[in-house]
Amino acid sequence: MIDRAYVQRMARYNRWQNDNLYGVADTLSDAERRKERGAWFGSIHKTLSHLLWADRVWMSRFTPDVPKPQAGIPESVSLYPDWDNLKSERAVFDQTMIGWADTVDPAWLAADLTYYSGAAKRDVSKPRWLLVAHLFNHQTHHRGQVHSMLTQAGGRPSDTDLPFMPD
Repeated sequence: MIDRAYVQRMARYNRWQNDNLYGVADTLSDAERRKERGAWFGSIHKTLSHLLWADRVWMSRFTPDVPKPQAGIPESVSLYPDWDNLKSERAVFDQTMIGWADTVDPAWLAADLTYYSGAAKRDVSKPRWLLVAHLFNHQTHHRGQVHSMLTQAGGRPSDTDLPFMPD
């Protein structure tokens, strides 16, 4: 099982890597960010939009302080059509995630969570610690796709290795 220190570390890693990738993406033209590149969600912009949507969905399951997005996976790529708005929303939500991580209760992590999965079309019950680990794993998965697309576009993201995250 994971603990609060893991959740705190990963929430900060999330912010560090989002700063990294958004910083590189910000140097590209809007057309380059929106160019279809063969990734699961197509473009840098769409993948980052989906990732923010997914973080909001998971966090809405973890805390009543985060409202659940009313869109599904297909709409997740178009929720933030304006780049500056997407960047701003991401930065604010990263702080929300860090604030939540700093107060997560170990007893809460140890309990199960039952939620309705739109992807599976059914109720799912799993240990909360597993679902929190999934949240961070999902982020890393899609950020890896964005990293690749940024590299294809000529961008040079910085280090992504967790041991080298600044304190």
